[in-house]
Amino acid sequence: MANTNLGNAKAAKNDEFYTQFNDISNEMSCYIDYNPNVFKDKTILLPCDDPEWSEFTKYFVLKFKKLGLKRLISTSYAPEAKKLKVPYEPSLFEKNAPQYDADMSRTHGKIFILDRDECGDKKVGINDIHWRYLNGDGDFNSEEVTALRDESDFIVTNPPFSLLREFIHWIMKGHKKFIIIGTMNAISYKEVFPLLMKNEIWLGGGFENGNAFFRVPDQARDYADGVYDEKTGMVKFRNCCWYTNVELGKRHTFSSFMTLAKNLRYSRHTELKGRKDYEHYDNYDAIEVPYVDAIPSDYDGVMGVPVSFFDNYCPEQFEVLGITKTWFKGYKTKIYPEQIQIDKYGKRKRVTKLNDGPVVLLDKPLDGETYYQVDGKLYEQKYVRILIRKR
Repeated sequence: MANTNLGNAKAAKNDEFYTQFNDISNEMSCYIDYNPNVFKDKTILLPCDDPEWSEFTKYFVLKFKKLGLKRLISTSYAPEAKKLKVPYEPSLFEKNAPQYDADMSRTHGKIFILDRDECGDKKVGINDIHWRYLNGDGDFNSEEVTALRDESDFIVTNPPFSLLREFIHWIMKGHKKFIIIGTMNAISYKEVFPLLMKNEIWLGGGFENGNAFFRVPDQARDYADGVYDEKTGMVKFRNCCWYTNVELGKRHTFSSFMTLAKNLRYSRHTELKGRKDYEHYDNYDAIEVPYVDAIPSDYDGVMGVPVSFFDNYCPEQFEVLGITKTWFKGYKTKIYPEQIQIDKYGKRKRVTKLNDGPVVLLDKPLDGETYYQVDGKLYEQKYVRILIRKR
């Protein structure tokens, strides 16, 4: 039975983002440069696609022969299941096909398959794609699409961000290689972080200059200022990345850092430059490193670094020990009783938030920022941090 969560998530959260061809091409090049035969004789499944419009489908169709693919499978999700705000209009490609059905066009997903020369021109390309309606709506969690997962070697797609936990679980349950787009926030999910920590998955090549641009449907307009560009019809996000378990060279490249002393003397970050030392957490035996480029090269102890550290993570250079979240059991040295939270306006409230993150002891109240009071002492909570140690 099809799972309706996908449609509900898309309707409620504007989860429909169309990836740009150049971004896909640049990302795939990272894996091909490392292993030119990475996709040779493999079956690739694109399970969250609109194949007629998808740049993922376009890329792998155009590269089918060069990559040496065995088979390309692309599936779409039924328009009615998406709960679109505007009426669905089938493409001419679909309407002109002999198998076109007006009712199934709205209620069923479609499957596109490319695996051989169908038209007899001695090459495999777009004219050789054959398609049909799926039996169900095309939800990735359905038995129908799961069966396609099981017969494939690679899963490549941009899944709904709101269902990233479920989607990664679905992939890992099938023991498949994958390259997918997700939000950087997912690094701190209890369903995702342990996989990163154990080096079962990692971050891919990434978007150029950290900027991910997506085309969105005409009905999707609810974005913060500066995110949506009406002229281009594109949205811009800086917190997107690629998750994968496919090897690439970047993952084994050491990063260069300054020593602790040089960071404190020359750092471009004002909160570090001129300090006597890095702050030490009150509830973890680790120092606070607020920026990845400020990791001290000569420090052998445990460090708390931003989640963006994974974008530069080389497992031969660093060991990942944990994360400063309540659900992660390990490395925490202190549990705080109920606290008084004082916000930037001076408003006081009793809370229990302080245990879900790294904490530093203050010698005076913070001006214009939130801080906490426990048993007469003052504390500041830092952002979620990844606990690492130099190898």
